Amino acid sequence: MIFDSLIERIGALENPTVVGLDTAYDYLPDGLRAVRAAGSAKLRVRSLRLRAPDEVTFEDAAAGILAFNKRVVDAVCDIVPAVKVQIAYYEMYGPAGIEAFEQTLLYAKSKGLFVMTDAKRNDIGATASCYAKAYLGLTELGEGMEQAFPSDFLTVNGYLGTDGIKPFSDLARKFDRGIFVLVKTSNPSSGELQDLKLENGMTVYEYMGSLVEKWGEETRGKYGYSAVGAVVGATHPAQAAVLRKQMPHTFFLIPGYGAQGGTADDLKVCFGADGVGGIVNSSRGILCAYRKEQYAGMPFDEAARAACLDMRADLRRAVYGK
Repeated sequence: MIFDSLIERIGALENPTVVGLDTAYDYLPDGLRAVRAAGSAKLRVRSLRLRAPDEVTFEDAAAGILAFNKRVVDAVCDIVPAVKVQIAYYEMYGPAGIEAFEQTLLYAKSKGLFVMTDAKRNDIGATASCYAKAYLGLTELGEGMEQAFPSDFLTVNGYLGTDGIKPFSDLARKFDRGIFVLVKTSNPSSGELQDLKLENGMTVYEYMGSLVEKWGEETRGKYGYSAVGAVVGATHPAQAAVLRKQMPHTFFLIPGYGAQGGTADDLKVCFGADGVGGIVNSSRGILCAYRKEQYAGMPFDEAARAACLDMRADLRRAVYGK
C-alpha cells in the first residue's frame, strides 16, 4: 500500500518533509527569468492584449519554472521522500503552465520521489470521477487507456460528503494511490467554518475527521494507516492534537510550517508516539531560501538543499527527539 511505502521511505531518510513546488515566476533568480521558450519572441495576441517581442510570455515563464523545479529536485531528491506540486501555480500560466506542471511531476517521479498533486478537487458523480481519473487513475481512449497526470497522492475537499469522495477513494484503492482530505486547514480564517460546533457537540473539523477515518477503513496498511489521509495544519496545534487522538488510522499532510508560522514544536502533536503518522510541507521556505540571509551567496538549488537539511534537523529534534 502506498502509505506503507511512503512511511518506509520517510523512516529510511529520517525526514518527514515534502517539498512544495509551488513555483511562481517571481521566485526565480534573474538567470532563469532570462530563459526564453522556443518561438516565444513572436508577436501574439492573448487575452486581447498585444505583446511586444521582448516581453515575457506564459511560455517563457513556464520554461523558467520547469528549469528551476528540475534543479531543486536534483538538489533534494536524496534527502526528502516527496514533493507536492500545487497546480494553481501552473494554471495561472495557461496551457504552457500546465505542461510545466506535467513535466515537473514526471521529472520528480523519475528521480524516485513520491509525487503529491495539490489540487483540492471536489465534485460529485461523473465530474468527480473525471477528476479522479485525471490524477489517480486512467482515462479511457477508445479501446485504450492513458494516465493524464502521474500523481501518487491528491488533495481533495470532502465537504460535499461521501459521494464526493468515493470516486477518489475507489481509484486510490484500485491503482494504489492515496488522497488527503481537507480537515483542519492552516489558513487563519479556517475556524470561521471548521471550528463551528454541531448539535452533537463536535466541531465541524472533528466531524470531518470522523468521516475520513470511516472512508479509509477498508484500505488500512501494515502500519495501520489507510489510503485516505487528512490535511491538518501546523498552525493549529491544539486542534491537531485532538484530531491525532481521534484519527489513529489517518496519515496527516501537514502544511503551515515555516512561512505560515507553524513550528516543528507545534506540529509534533500530528505524529504518533513512534514518530510516524505525518509528513510536513514547506514551499516558499525552500524555494526562496536563496533570498534568506542565512543562505546568502548560495545558488538557489544549493540553498534549497541547505534549507531542507535544516528543516530535517528541526523535525528530527521535535518529532524524533534526535
